[in-house]
Amino acid sequence: MSTTRSTRRGVTIAALAAALVVAAPAAAQAHVGVSPDVLTPEGSAVLTFSFTHGCENAPTTALRITMPEGLTSVAPTVDAMWDVAVERADNGLVSAVTYTATSPVPHDLRGAVTMAVRLGEDAPSTLAFPVAQTCTEGVNEWVEIAEEGEDPHDLESPAPVVTVASEASDGDHAEHSEDHSDAGGHAAEDSAHANDAAPTPVIATVLGAGGLAAGVAALIVALRARRRSDG
Repeated sequence: MSTTRSTRRGVTIAALAAALVVAAPAAAQAHVGVSPDVLTPEGSAVLTFSFTHGCENAPTTALRITMPEGLTSVAPTVDAMWDVAVERADNGLVSAVTYTATSPVPHDLRGAVTMAVRLGEDAPSTLAFPVAQTCTEGVNEWVEIAEEGEDPHDLESPAPVVTVASEASDGDHAEHSEDHSDAGGHAAEDSAHANDAAPTPVIATVLGAGGLAAGVAALIVALRARRRSDG
């Protein structure tokens, strides 16, 4: 094999490797996100589900979002860019919402849909919202949920997840308040010491003026003495 062919082959392999390295992060970053992703127990919020990609290069035509258990109410937001269809379970609660785009969303533009939700008292610590992203060609199923100890970033098709944060106890609030009170006391004490150590602006001004006057007087005396000696 000639040196030229070896060089070309090496360049080709390097280019393919670089393409794979670039493509891997892009694939990992492609998903449907949700914000806010942290809620308080029995709280309510307006959730925004957003995406910045299609199915490969195909535009997005619809999002079907499945509701997790633990929600007492779901109210999709009316939007001129999306037609909304609601599915309900036997108990009357919303089980899924399908947003159909009035015009396909290009793969390189951001799309978003919103809904208001309220958590029940029996809501779990994490709420997963599986999403089916339908495009003009193909479907992306964002349905994977991380197992205990598994990093969600390692999933190829992660479902949007909201965490339910536990409220701080009254004891914690009292402890934090005491800490802030102590900090305020120390700050006041330090400020008092600083004021005692440093001269006030008025005193500093008087001392400076006195020093300047003394210097001028000494200069005048010296000039007079020199004139007398010269005379």
